[in-house]
Amino acid sequence: MFAHPTSPVVPGLQTDQFQNYSSYHARPGSHRWKNAKKGLQFTVMTVGCPGLGRTTFINTLCEKQVLPPPVYGNPDQAHEVQPMNFAPYNVDMEEDGIKIALTVIDTPGFGNGIDNEEHFKQIVQYIESRYEETLAEETRIKRNPKFKDNRVHALLYFITPTGHGLRELDIKLMKRVGNRVNVIPIVAKADSLTVDELAAFKKRVMEDIDNFRIPIYNFPYDPEEDDDEVVEESRELRNLLPFAVVGCDEEVNEADGSIVRVRTYPWGRVEVDNTEHCDFARLRFMLLNSHLSDLKEITHDILYENYRTEKLSDEQTSDGVTAEA
Repeated sequence: MFAHPTSPVVPGLQTDQFQNYSSYHARPGSHRWKNAKKGLQFTVMTVGCPGLGRTTFINTLCEKQVLPPPVYGNPDQAHEVQPMNFAPYNVDMEEDGIKIALTVIDTPGFGNGIDNEEHFKQIVQYIESRYEETLAEETRIKRNPKFKDNRVHALLYFITPTGHGLRELDIKLMKRVGNRVNVIPIVAKADSLTVDELAAFKKRVMEDIDNFRIPIYNFPYDPEEDDDEVVEESRELRNLLPFAVVGCDEEVNEADGSIVRVRTYPWGRVEVDNTEHCDFARLRFMLLNSHLSDLKEITHDILYENYRTEKLSDEQTSDGVTAEA
C-alpha cells in the first residue's frame, strides 16, 4: 500500500520550507508581487474527468468550502451525457500578508463523452475570450480604471492515476491549450498508488509530455541571471512534475493541539499537508506564493502577447484581402 513513512525524499529538496506554506515566516519566493496593499487578481482553471476529486481539491486549496458537494441526479438519467460548463467561484484570500482575489473556474462535465473534441474547443474559446476582453480594453480610447483582469493564469489538469502514462484525452487537451495558458499537470488521487507506482507513473507522464512535445509550465529559470536560490527552487519543483495531490476536507485534532487534514484508511492515513505524503503543500505554496507573479507575467508577456499578435495579424490580413477584392 502507500507506505508513507518510507517515502523517498528528493535529493536536495528542503521539504520543511513548504510545511508552513501559509505562514508569515515562509521563505520569500523570488517571484514576488510588487503591491501588497492593492492585492492581486489571480485566476485558476481546473480541468479533469469526473470523479478525480476536483471539488475536494479546490476546497482544500482555499481552506474553506467553496464548491458545494456534488449532487447526483436521477439514476434513470445516468446514461445521458451531461454538457460541459464553466463554473467560476470567487474567493478572497490572504497569503503571507498579501490579499489575493482568487477566481477558480471549474469545468464539470469535461471528458464524459465518447468524442470530446467539442470540449477541447470550448476550453480554448473560453481562454481566448478572456484575452479578447483584455485586448478590447487596451484598444479603447478611454480605458476603464476598474477593469478586471479575467485572464486564466494557470490551468491545473488532473490526470487519472492509471499507472500507464497519459491517455489520448490528456494529450489532446494539453496540446490544444498549452500555447494559450500555463498548464500544470497533476496526478489526482495520488494515494491510490504505492510510492514506487507513483514514482514510475510520474516518470511515464513526463516521458509522454516530452515525446508528444506538450507545452507545460516547467518553472523556467535563467542560470546566468537568476540567483542560486531561484535556480535551485525551480529545479526542485520541476523534478516534482506532475504534482501528486490528495484532497481532503476532514480535520483531526492532534495530541499537541494542532489540526491536521487527513484521509484515514484501514492501513494508515494520508496527511494532505505533509510533504512526505503528497505534493499538495508544494503546489499550493507555488501557486499562491512563490510563483504567482511569474505565472501572471508569463500569461501577460508571452501567452497573451502571442494571442494579440496573431489576432491583429489576422485582422490586417483580412483587411488587405478585402481591400484587394
